[in-house]
Amino acid sequence: MSPQDSFGAHSRQAGPAARPDSAPQRARAVFLDRDGVVNVDHGYVGRWEDFEFVPGAVDAMRRLHQAGWQLVVVTNQSGIARGYYTEADYEALTARMKAELAAAGAPLAGVYHCPHHPKGSVAAYARDCDCRKPAPGMILRAARELTIDLAASVLVGDKDSDLQAADAAGVGRAIRVLAPGEAYKGAGVVASSLAHAVESGLITPAR
Repeated sequence: MSPQDSFGAHSRQAGPAARPDSAPQRARAVFLDRDGVVNVDHGYVGRWEDFEFVPGAVDAMRRLHQAGWQLVVVTNQSGIARGYYTEADYEALTARMKAELAAAGAPLAGVYHCPHHPKGSVAAYARDCDCRKPAPGMILRAARELTIDLAASVLVGDKDSDLQAADAAGVGRAIRVLAPGEAYKGAGVVASSLAHAVESGLITPAR
């Protein structure tokens, strides 16, 4: 979020009176599922040593950031509820991922995760919730906290549940990333990867 302008006294007197009740300008965002879009989905990736960026994803994210999009990751992490890794493991991985992306010129505006699963083995996380996709909770929370214009935003995911969450939240457009050889019978927009979506112009500049 951009800081408020800090004009001098003369500038404030010369211009029109500020409206204290004026709403802040809302940003456009690209919501990104993590496993399968940002990183290779090896299955329940919860530690940095198992994390591998999808080829071309970092450059695509850099290009989106340069084009004016906010980058927001929204990820189901049921591996926490299943006991495959801990919340601390996930947070350590996320901190490293954010640092790597920021150093590459693709800073994340936010990362939101759901640790729950109704059949989880860790009691604290074994429940239904409103954040696990296809529920829209993570997207709606990000929109509130980051002042995002959902109708002007895009979601990129590799599962139907991602697209369902986008639709439920009111995201303007969703792009389905297909696995190699996957035959998709849905009616939505498809791409072979995030890089393909950017290179083919499926996500236009936000500015």
